[in-house]
Amino acid sequence: MSKAIGMAEYQTVSTGIHAADLMVKTANVEIIEAQTVCPGKYIVLITGELSAVRAAVDATQTLYGDKLIDHFVLGNPDPSIFPAIYAANNIENKNALGVLETFSAASIIVAADMAAKTADVQLIELRIAKGMCGKSYMLLTGEVAAVQAAIDRAQQEVGAGGMFLDSSVIPNPDNKLWETIL
Repeated sequence: MSKAIGMAEYQTVSTGIHAADLMVKTANVEIIEAQTVCPGKYIVLITGELSAVRAAVDATQTLYGDKLIDHFVLGNPDPSIFPAIYAANNIENKNALGVLETFSAASIIVAADMAAKTADVQLIELRIAKGMCGKSYMLLTGEVAAVQAAIDRAQQEVGAGGMFLDSSVIPNPDNKLWETIL
């Protein structure tokens, strides 16, 4: 994907819907997803040219910053993020398993982008605050060293903003575990 993406995550549905409207009225952006997530938060994920996405996200920060939980703008997102959001990546080689958990929806996408750009790993799934009491997690696979490097870098990225919760790297998960994941 050559376009930028951005997200704003709000404490309330009302503010989130209003922010989504402001985003599309502020700049030439498209809404990828705008929906309620647990526990009654609202996320708006948009795409467009980098300057437009930045203007749209900045506008919501200015107007609704008091209800903003988290946000991001990524100029060149890793293309594997979108299939991972929908758990649709085709994983053929199961190696080590990396898991990283965050306190927000926006931070997990930033973490996944950073992980995918840091090492030769495959994103498996991004669970974005659905059924998670507002938390989010990502699953990825690759060689042990690559998974560890990706998880370490993603943890460093989201930890700087206080959104990191937990992570683990499992060198050789049992097939019974893989069956529950894939």
